[in-house]
Amino acid sequence: MFSGLSSFIYYPSITAISSSLNVSVELINLTITSYQVVSGIAPSILGDLADQSGRRPVCLIAFTLYFSANVGLALQNSYTALVVLRCLQSAGASSTIAIAYGFIADIAPPAERGSYVGILQGFTNSAPSLGPILGGVLTETLSWYWIFWFLAIMSGTNLLILGLIMPETSRRMVSDGSVRPPRLINRPLFPNLKSSASRRSDAEVAPKRAIRFPNPFNCLITLWQRASFLVILVGGIQYTVYGCLAASFSTLMIRLYSLNYLTGGLIYLPCGIGGVLAAYTTGKLLDRDYIRTAKRYNLPVDRSTNDLSNFPIEQARLLSVFPLLAISTTATVGFGWALNQHTSIAVPLILTFFSGASQVAIFTVCGTLLTDLNPNQSATVQAGYNLIRCALSAGGIAGLQALIDAIGVGWCFTIYAVIGALCIPIFVLLRSHGMQWRTGSRGPHGCAARTEASLQDPRIRGTSLGK
Repeated sequence: MFSGLSSFIYYPSITAISSSLNVSVELINLTITSYQVVSGIAPSILGDLADQSGRRPVCLIAFTLYFSANVGLALQNSYTALVVLRCLQSAGASSTIAIAYGFIADIAPPAERGSYVGILQGFTNSAPSLGPILGGVLTETLSWYWIFWFLAIMSGTNLLILGLIMPETSRRMVSDGSVRPPRLINRPLFPNLKSSASRRSDAEVAPKRAIRFPNPFNCLITLWQRASFLVILVGGIQYTVYGCLAASFSTLMIRLYSLNYLTGGLIYLPCGIGGVLAAYTTGKLLDRDYIRTAKRYNLPVDRSTNDLSNFPIEQARLLSVFPLLAISTTATVGFGWALNQHTSIAVPLILTFFSGASQVAIFTVCGTLLTDLNPNQSATVQAGYNLIRCALSAGGIAGLQALIDAIGVGWCFTIYAVIGALCIPIFVLLRSHGMQWRTGSRGPHGCAARTEASLQDPRIRGTSLGK
């Protein structure tokens, strides 16, 4: 949640920082732009490094960078330092999401992965609703410096806990947890499991692997995989619509309904609450759909394997996504015309609850399916996903105000809703052809016939997952 929180907690303090540093609001807005640019690039570097050297050291690097940047931001008093330290803050915070997906790919089998991604998305999407409120309260009661002291205290505490007890989970290094990592940085100071290999002197030690310099373009290689590209495209489109809705809160709604800064922060709550509830619920729904798909094709629900070569995972993950796309499209259109007709403020707020809930649910589906399709490069592929969706969102938001000025807010969000609706045929294509692209199998019936034999063949079994 640190990536989103660092962004949204900053917005209410823009005017105060501008006055304190004696610079224009336009210059302060450049610090937001620079933050977004770095947040799109940094995960492609640290994500690739996490898939090579392990999750633990890269996670500690990211949080150390983030903590140090927050302390510097709380102590600095110049515009140049603000820009540089915000970039460093973004580099540390934005990388944690890609690393988190790496942890999930390591510890969660496909049958339970949806719940883990749902929890992650719940924390991630609580930031847009909590951030503006916290930022407004801290700026109003203390000073804008305390925004960064607050983030420093939170991240410093988290860094300490991670350093003490967080184990290495990368399957390349520790297998199912029975192998000891070769480097000290990959071992927790206080192993929290009695059976952990880090605590046993007789445990096998993994051989040291050469670590190449991280290649930020590696994350783009996944775009050549048709299934991954379509998932990233859908996630990027929905994130663009989500970002345009959120951007309109702090401009259109404040102006149309004459809101002050405190109430301007509170209007983010319905969207945030809807997102948190939807993330958790969708995670559980994805696990249920996995089991339903397995039963439908008479496939075993094997929680000890990560092998999906004989499982129609595209059908399982996309089983319940189409009603979500319909709700997202309808709510987006309704939001635009509610503002156009200047209805009661309750109407757009209710619609943002449904739009936020449905879009976060779609993000949960996309994040889970991407991890399923790329279990050995989960952090890298999530970095590519982050880069594409940030680029698409930046373009959509950049054209938002010009489009509103040209055709009105109602038709503007109608156009964005139509673009969002294009995700429906994309997912239909992925659901019907995804398994054939991935395995060459014509369909799940063929996969069902081969499952029993494949589970007996150790050459094609997935990595054993310790529970």
